[in-house]
Amino acid sequence: MEKQNDNRLTSWDDHLDKKYGETGTSTRDKYEEEFESFKIGVLIQEARKKQHLTQKQLADKVGTTKNYISRIENNASDIRLSTLMRIVREGLGGHLKLSVDL
Repeated sequence: MEKQNDNRLTSWDDHLDKKYGETGTSTRDKYEEEFESFKIGVLIQEARKKQHLTQKQLADKVGTTKNYISRIENNASDIRLSTLMRIVREGLGGHLKLSVDL
């Protein structure tokens, strides 16, 4: 049986171009920024769960509230870099690495 090419399939980049505009446009830049914030929340949540910590336990370790940790994990709050560093270092015992792509 010969497999037919499905022309309805598009690449992820083509999908993003269509939905949010091409890279460099304001709508695409906004999407990319929001997606990075979402990823930070997911990374914190995964690391917290891997260490068997509740949101309250993590909050207590870094001197913040359970509500604030929840808002970060659910992408409902902007996070300051100093707070992110404290969560990673003091709360999760890790090291934060950042990079800049130009």
